[in-house]
This record gives sequence, C-alpha cells and structure tokens, in this order.
Amino acid sequence: MLAAEIYGEKQIRMIDVEEPTLQGSDGGDIIFQPELACLCGSDLLYFEADNPAYKPEIGHSLHEMIGTVVDTNGSRFQIGEQVLCVPYKQMGLQERFICTEKQAISVDTRPDLREALLAQPLGTVLFATRRLPNLLGLNVAVIGQGPMGQLWNCTLKQLGARQIVGVDLNAERLKVSPQMGATDTLQVSADQTDEDISAEIQKVLGGQRPDLVIECVGHREQVVNLCLEICKEHGSVFFFGVPTQALQQISLFKLFWKNITLYASVVPDFEIDFPLAMRWIAEGRVDVAPIITHHMKLADIQEAFDVFSQRQDGALKVFLDFPARG
Repeated sequence: MLAAEIYGEKQIRMIDVEEPTLQGSDGGDIIFQPELACLCGSDLLYFEADNPAYKPEIGHSLHEMIGTVVDTNGSRFQIGEQVLCVPYKQMGLQERFICTEKQAISVDTRPDLREALLAQPLGTVLFATRRLPNLLGLNVAVIGQGPMGQLWNCTLKQLGARQIVGVDLNAERLKVSPQMGATDTLQVSADQTDEDISAEIQKVLGGQRPDLVIECVGHREQVVNLCLEICKEHGSVFFFGVPTQALQQISLFKLFWKNITLYASVVPDFEIDFPLAMRWIAEGRVDVAPIITHHMKLADIQEAFDVFSQRQDGALKVFLDFPARG
C-alpha cells in the first residue's frame, strides 16, 4: 500500500509500505481506510521540514479524514462502517493505518461528505470556546482568515459575539469572511506597525478595543505581540495557531500591565467536541461550504500541498480523494 514520505523541504511523495495488521482480539483498535481528507495548516509544519520539533515520519502529514473501518478488535464500530478518524501524531497520509477506536466518531449522513469532514477542524474551535467565558455581546478580532480563522468566525457568530472583525493580509480570504460570519473585515499590510493595525481595528469598533483577540496565524508568522497590542485592558487573547518550538520574545510587560488573560488549547474531546461539530454542520447551524475551495486526487499530493501552502487560487480547504473512494 501507499504512504507519504516527506523526503526534503516541501517535497512529498507516495512510497510502498507494508500493510498494517491488528494484534490480538480485544484491543479497541481499528484499521482505518481513508476515503476523503483535507489539508490543515498544522500539516505544513511537517511539509516544510525546517523545524526539529516537527520531524517528518512516514505517513506525515494528514489528520482530517473520513473513511471506512476495514478491521477491528474492538466493539465500538463494525467492519464497513464509515467514520471520521484522527490518526496518531497526524500520521494519516497512508492508504490504511491502525488507530484507536477512541479517536473516531460516526459520520452523520445528512451533509455533503466534505462538509461532514470539516467537523474535525470545527471541533477544535468548539473545544477552544469551552475554555472561554461567555462570548455573548463581545467584540472580537480574529487575526488570520485562513480556514481556522473562518471557522472561528462562524462559531463566534453562533455563540453571540457582537462584532467579529476578520483581519488578514490576503484580500481573497477576506472576501470569504462575511459569508462565514465576520461582521467586518480589515486588510492589513506587512509593513504596518502593531500600533497602526490596532488603531485601524479601533476605528472599525467605534473607538473601542476588542474584548477578545483570536490568534489564528500560527507558525508561519509570529503575531502574538500584535494580539496583545490590539486587546483591551482586562481582555483576553486566545493563542490558537499551532506554534513552532520557540516563539519570538513575547511582551510579558504588555500582558502584565494590561491585565490580559492568555488562553491556548489542543486535543479536543472525542465525546463532546467532534460529535457536536458534526451535529452543528448536519443541522445547518453553521454553513462551512464557503471554505471548500479545492478537490484533488491523492496522486496529486505534491500539487495539493503546493496549492495549499502557497495559498494559490484562493485556496482555503484543499480536499483529497483516496483510491478507496474510487
């Protein structure tokens, strides 16, 4: 069978590896066969292969996927059942792999399969919001309008935020933001100072600073200090983007003197967050369709990563059909 090998910086190919086999009869594991998957910004940490904290291994990197249980030694799922699965350490870029049944949930058949798959990234946002206080009536700035920033937009709208300001360098991404729940958008430039961007956001908010700032940029650019500058006194900053091993110097001085609360989150609950996200999508509480932009074949994996990482042609969510889907 095929599995991915990142053999150089931004170089990926599919190679032959041995088929996985289950050991024993009572272990609670499944052999999962992906059918549909999509790329995430956190996969780029392995694809870019330039950070020792994220050393690529065979199977890196993919973790948002729906497929079929082809074997099991557990009792939660039946052979042939379609599930959403999150593989260990994001090593899901394989035709089949072993995963604990605790890291899979049933797929709701009502939405389009691509929309159902977005329950995985949406679930990570729902988990993050459970760490925050009541969002009703808050003004929020979402820094970064990639796929995750867009999912924050729709979640914040659903949970009652008053104004949601989507901020990005990329004009194409900002065109999608109002469809995903942003009440306002702001295009910024790389040569602007943090103080200039903060002043522009205050203008959008009628002279106020946001109660909450969501950092959705992650490893590619470091914007933590921008978030601290933007945030109001006694406000909150949520560091959501996946960091590299070491960040730039964070302005603890500003964090301290503005009495800002800093949040972070990782590893959602498979009993709460992913099933709830699936339900939101299936019931039409949120519309995730606007961020579905590209659909490719596994054989085109290098092109898919290039399109996604370079944000070509308005790329937000890039989906992959595996051979098992036909």
